[in-house]
Formats: sequence, C-alpha cells, structure tokens
Amino acid sequence: MLQHLTIPRGPIELAADLHLPGDLDSGAPLRTVVLSTPGSSVKEQIGANYASRLAARGIAALVFDPAHQGQSGGEPRDLEDPYRRGEDISYAIDALTTVPGIDPHRVGVLGICAGGGYAVHTARTDHRIKAVGTVVPSDMGASFRGFQPDGVVAALGTMAEARIEETRTGELTREKWLPDTLEEATAAGLTDIDTTQAITYYRTERGGHERSTNRRLSRGDSLLLGYDAYHLVDQLMTQPLQVILAGRLGNTGSYESGMRLWKLAPNPVDLMVIDGAGHYEMYDVPEYVDAAVERLASFYHDHL
Repeated sequence: MLQHLTIPRGPIELAADLHLPGDLDSGAPLRTVVLSTPGSSVKEQIGANYASRLAARGIAALVFDPAHQGQSGGEPRDLEDPYRRGEDISYAIDALTTVPGIDPHRVGVLGICAGGGYAVHTARTDHRIKAVGTVVPSDMGASFRGFQPDGVVAALGTMAEARIEETRTGELTREKWLPDTLEEATAAGLTDIDTTQAITYYRTERGGHERSTNRRLSRGDSLLLGYDAYHLVDQLMTQPLQVILAGRLGNTGSYESGMRLWKLAPNPVDLMVIDGAGHYEMYDVPEYVDAAVERLASFYHDHL
C-alpha cells in the first residue's frame, strides 16, 4: 500500500511516498523507518526497493525526494547540500507525527550510500530517531576530499573563483555524478567495475528515472568538502546501530566507511557483510537486497 505525502519544509515542500504494510487491521500504531537515499537518486529508485520490502515485513517506510531534487521543491535545482539533506530527515519525522496510525516514539532511519552518512549525522542530535540502520554507508565529505588530485585547499580556491564568476554572469554550473553512458566512461578511461555498475544502474532502463538528472550543482561541492558525516558520533549517537556492507571491496570506499562507523559508534549491535555483493549491486539485485532487508527488518523489530 502506497500513500503519497507532501512534507512542509519551511517555504518549500518535499514529495514523499509512505509504504505501508498491507494488513492494517490490527489498529496498533506502526513502527516506521525514514529512508535517506544515495546522492543523485530519487524516491522511486533505491529507496523504493527497500521501503516496499520493509512494508511487506510489517514496517512502514517513508522515502522522499531531497529538497532541490526530484519532485520536491527548492531552487536552485540539483543542489546536494549535506546539511539540508540531514534537515530533510528531521522534517520527514515532523510530518510522520501527524499521520494517523504512526507511532512517533518508534521511528528509525535507514541510510543507503551517501544517505547513510546523512542519516548518521542527523541521528546524532535528533533523538526522536530510535534506531539507525545503514547499507553501504558513505561519508560524502571524506569521499569528496579523496577525489581532489591537487588537494582540498586548491579545490576550494578553484571553487571560490568559479562562484565569483557565477555570481557575475548569473549562470550556474553543474557537474555529472557519473558519465551518462558506458561509451563516455570508456572514452574517459573509467572502466572499473564500480563505475560500470553505477552507470548500468542509474543511466539505463534497469534503474534509471527521468527525475534522476545525474547532475550536481557545482556550488554545493564546497559544502561537501567541509562535511564530516561522523563528527561527534562517538559522543552523541547513542541509538542502536546496524551496518550492512557489500563484501566485494571496490573503489567506492563504503566498506571502509562502514567499518569506521562501526568502530566509532557507542552502541553498535549488528554488522553484516554480504559476500559477493558489490556496492551498486546492493541497490537492486534481489538476492542481495532481500538478504539485507531480512536483517534490517529483524533489527527494527527488535529496536523500535
């Protein structure tokens, strides 16, 4: 069962889908999980794959488009602001408290890829969140800092000059998250399995969606470079934590990020490594997603 929601977020609204268990006859208030999804994705993609499966296991699951992306409001478009991504989660929880049948004291989060870092960062200080689940979690700040060939300070200097030019001309620039095609990736020398699988998911009929633009507003990159998703986790994020990782290590860094989170967290309760799975295969390959959701559902049933 799917219910479309509009989430007030200051002057704009977020578009969301609430996946509900099919049997609502018991009348008991529902435990609910808010999903925080990968960068560049929309609610109909990875989030829906996990939310629908959680609902089938008796757990309501809310997935939304971030501000400035998908069907949600916010200008300029395609902004990936890690701080706003975290605030989106809290606004989603606000909205859930007004939905009949939802228990506001049994709300958890599920963060996937970049959304894992955003979920963790939010849970540190929003203790309405009672349990934190993650799948291939990534700290986008650490990832972006690692991709700067001339160093972070040089990159920030270049971004500063670019923003001066944008302000002067009024023309905003955007970057691609990924090459748009496998041919484009090959021409750029990007033939590793993770890039190939990311393109195969996001940029083909397999997982692509018309509102997933594969574009990122350039001026948001300086925010990502200064972001630390796990700052103060060791002191503030006392909720039970679950970490699910892909067993095939690649160049995404999510395995290393997840293990770092596991070691930092004050209350880690469940760690799962899915043998044979790659990072992007955790998005939609039924064998791997089903295994992850079975473990997630058990975690949420125990801790919500």
